[in-house]
Amino acid sequence: MNAVEIRDLNVWFGDGASRTDAVKQVSFDVAEGESFGLVGESGSGKSTVLRALAGLIPSWDGSMRVMNEPLGLKRSRQFHKTVQMVFQDPYASLHPRQTVDRVLSEVMHLHGVKDVDTRIEKLLRDVGLGPGFRFRYPHQLSGGQRQRVAIARALAPEPRILLLDEPTSALDVSVQAEILNLLADLREEHGLTYIMVSHDLGVVGHLCSRIAVMQLGELVEVLGVAEMRKLKAQHPYTRHLLDSSIQSVR
Repeated sequence: MNAVEIRDLNVWFGDGASRTDAVKQVSFDVAEGESFGLVGESGSGKSTVLRALAGLIPSWDGSMRVMNEPLGLKRSRQFHKTVQMVFQDPYASLHPRQTVDRVLSEVMHLHGVKDVDTRIEKLLRDVGLGPGFRFRYPHQLSGGQRQRVAIARALAPEPRILLLDEPTSALDVSVQAEILNLLADLREEHGLTYIMVSHDLGVVGHLCSRIAVMQLGELVEVLGVAEMRKLKAQHPYTRHLLDSSIQSVR
């Protein structure tokens, strides 16, 4: 079964002469339990696809389905329980005046989760933080710890799908690996489906089994990570990304 199906997705901003087409005729499927990557340079439309799927952009047409349910312009309460998003910047995504406890408990109350105290302690253990972090404020946490809290918040309603928008790009390289390993462990433990946006092929290759390459709003190629590592890309733009990635680590 596919967790996500997208067909002929178009996303635009503005109207008339000022309209900008950010995503054009994008189609792909993500199987349940799969980790799927969207890659491309800045402005390629990859994050726009993720935000349209999350319901954060109303100006789109085409077809999107989640767990076989068609999506409209508004998202249901069940959708927000099934699909959660982890944003790029852990400094901006947490309210500076709310403790970790408040951040997590508000989400759980919103989704009708019971036994909140026990659930919060389990979530903090699941993301590698102990109960001592429960009543801390964001300014008392490192970047990696804040992102762990953001992941715990996304897991609070027990979703089946996580949308990951550059979840490690604002972190130090050493912390990036820790967060990627955490995400890999959580996916296996909870049977989650991931759609991950990144400009870094190394990051996507660490977590995803397939990647979709986007250029100027269009999806130009879908290939397996094994093919990517063997440099077996077909499209010139994908080969360009692979070449650039290889040059950057030399």
